Amino acid sequence: MSLFGNLWHNRSLMAVLVKREIIGRYKGSVLGLLWSFLNPLLMLVIYTFVFSVIFKSRWSINVDEPKTQFAIVLFVGMIVHGLFADVINRAPLLITSNVNYVKKVVFPLDILPSVTIGAALFHSLVSLVVLLVAFVIFNSYLNWTAIFIPLVLLPLIILTHGIALMLASLGVFFRDLGQTTGIITMIMLFYAPIFYPVTALPAPFRPWIMANPLTFIIEQARDVLIWGRLPDWTGLGLYTLVALGVAWAGYAWFQKTRKGFADVL
Repeated sequence: MSLFGNLWHNRSLMAVLVKREIIGRYKGSVLGLLWSFLNPLLMLVIYTFVFSVIFKSRWSINVDEPKTQFAIVLFVGMIVHGLFADVINRAPLLITSNVNYVKKVVFPLDILPSVTIGAALFHSLVSLVVLLVAFVIFNSYLNWTAIFIPLVLLPLIILTHGIALMLASLGVFFRDLGQTTGIITMIMLFYAPIFYPVTALPAPFRPWIMANPLTFIIEQARDVLIWGRLPDWTGLGLYTLVALGVAWAGYAWFQKTRKGFADVL
C-alpha cells in the first residue's frame, strides 16, 4: 500500500518528469517527437520486407496465412520485449545519473523507475498504434479482443517496476550492473517466442522457454491482438500475484538501501 500510495501522491511530479523524459529523448533532432512514430513504422516495414519477401517466413503451416502475418506476429513480441528491456537496461543508472536528486532529502527517489516505465509505455503505445493500423491494412479487420491488451500488459508492468527498483538500488553499489543487464535482455530476446513459436521447440525444451517471464505475456498479447482469443484470466491472475510479490520485494529493498546512496555517491 505504501508503494501505490507513494505513486499516487507523486502522480503530478511523475507526469512532469515523464513528459520531460519523452521530449528530452529527441531534443535537438529535426523531427523531434515524430521519431517516436517513425521508428516503429520503419521497423515494421523492414520486418515485413525481410521476413515476408526475402525469407518468405510463415508462423504456422497454414498455406492460407497472409505473407505479412509473420512480421505482425514478430512485431507484437518486439513491443513486449522492448517495453521490458528499455526499463531494465536503464534501471541500474537511474540513481547514479541523478545524483542531484539524491542530495535532496524531500525528493521521492523511488518514483524514478516509474518515470522510466511511463516513458517506455508511451513509446510502446505508439508502436501498438502502428501495429493495429498495419493489422487493419493487411487484414481489413480488427479483433475486438484487442481491448484487453492493457490488462495483458499490466502484470508485466508491475513485475518490471519491482525489478527496476532492485536494479536501481544495486546499480549504486555495483557499477558493472549496467553492462550486465544489456546482455541479459539480449538473451531474453532470443530466449522468448519472438522469432519463432513455442511449438517449434522440442517438447523437452518448452518448459525452459516458458520460464522466461516475457513468454506468457507475449503469447497473451498475440492472442488478443492477432488471433482474436480471450486472455487466460487464470494465468494472468497468477502472474499478477507473482508480479505484486516482486514489486513489494523491490520496493522494500529500495527503501532499505536508499540510506546508503548519498554515502556511496
